[in-house]
Amino acid sequence: MKLDTLTSEKIKVFIEEGKASSKEICQIFFDQIEKRNSKVKALLHFDSDFAFQQADRIDQLQAEGKPLPELAGLPMVIKDNILIKGLRCTCGSKNLENFVAPYNATVIEKLEAAGAIFLGKANLDEYAMGSSTENSAYGPTVNPHQPDFVPGGSSGGSAAAVAANMSLVALGTDTGGSIRQPAAFCGVVGMKPTYSRVSRFGLVAFGSSLDQIGPLANNVRDVAKILKVISGKDPRDATSLDVEVPDYVAALGRPIKGLKIGLPRQYQKSGVSEIVQMRIESGLKRFRDLGCEMIEVDLPHIDYAIATYYVIAMAEASSNLARYDGVRYGMRVTGEDDLTKMYLATRDAGFGEEVKRRIMLGTFVLSSGYYDAYYLKAQQVRTLIKQDFEEAFQKVDFLVSPTSPTPPFRLGEKTNDPLEMYLSDIFTIAANLVGIPGISVPCGSTTDGLPIGIQIMGTHFDEERVLNLAHAFEQSGELA
Repeated sequence: MKLDTLTSEKIKVFIEEGKASSKEICQIFFDQIEKRNSKVKALLHFDSDFAFQQADRIDQLQAEGKPLPELAGLPMVIKDNILIKGLRCTCGSKNLENFVAPYNATVIEKLEAAGAIFLGKANLDEYAMGSSTENSAYGPTVNPHQPDFVPGGSSGGSAAAVAANMSLVALGTDTGGSIRQPAAFCGVVGMKPTYSRVSRFGLVAFGSSLDQIGPLANNVRDVAKILKVISGKDPRDATSLDVEVPDYVAALGRPIKGLKIGLPRQYQKSGVSEIVQMRIESGLKRFRDLGCEMIEVDLPHIDYAIATYYVIAMAEASSNLARYDGVRYGMRVTGEDDLTKMYLATRDAGFGEEVKRRIMLGTFVLSSGYYDAYYLKAQQVRTLIKQDFEEAFQKVDFLVSPTSPTPPFRLGEKTNDPLEMYLSDIFTIAANLVGIPGISVPCGSTTDGLPIGIQIMGTHFDEERVLNLAHAFEQSGELA
């Protein structure tokens, strides 16, 4: 059984035809985890007993001749900021090193009902704050293609696990590009859905107005299958909307000739590496060959997107992380005779440097005398950016750009330059500010074999067409 050719549909067929049991398929992936995880460090923890119990339920259904659910036997890893009842959820932080989830996230309930098997929890930048998966308290994940390079972040563990064949698919979260950028760096497909399309219940919050859960896989079809299962209204998440969920898989393969692709003028400025520019140009030619029309569009306020995003994201992070005080759950530093001193000592010991930086900046922009100048102003600019995108989508069907301005960079290359690290997300953060869907699809590689991704964005709740365009691009053949 060749792992790099497996799909969710093939696994289900294998089980239905008696060629392999769900438990046997799980064991194949655990063998791969044992072989590669010590080097790649994609998974923080994995539990074969837990996975085998899930697999046994699928095998029992097969033995009884009952219909198998949609994702029967599908091996998955889950980013370690999404709750799975009975398993640890660390968020890549010392603060939650021994925290065991008391309940399931909604996406986990849906995937479990659909027959998916959870192999383990994937590494991430602490509390999903980072673009390289170097900020984890448990050490960095490396790029499976070249171990001296980063896998992207913050869902680097999820992307690396799929790329290293330690899992067939994965769940990640995307606050400013944290699914799409690591997907690009690891050479897999990753999608951020429309904000409110997928329930955030059971997701440990970073930026509540920005966070979305989404799938990563080796192909667009599996991404579509996972997204269909996890989408939909959830009464436990006030931000999720009751919007019809199409059959994303059935929509794949529809004609794309004549579709209009927007190329933002502002994205064509300097800052994109030469090799990325070359591969994206090849990708755009591929779209032209498929019959799509290229149209330049303006996003007049997009130059303010980075600043706007980091003001809002850090403010929301500061508020969300205020709960980690050593009182109700998480680590507590003992020996202090004063409650305030205990708070301070616990937070100082429990948070990493990048998280502390973001908490401090977020607290500053929310503080008296600065709220109007920074946070309120950022929300106003966010509205202007949203209006820019709405006007652009009146002229075109999609917006296309590089996923990242550079290929994967070396481990440690940007750790001492936070601003340079933040610029890694320059093409992805707008989708989160505006709330629209975006997907990264492999678009060739560097001469050294490091992957490059191309990003497709659509208007609100247009995942169906975004996936179809991504699928057409994927099926048209590999780029150099």
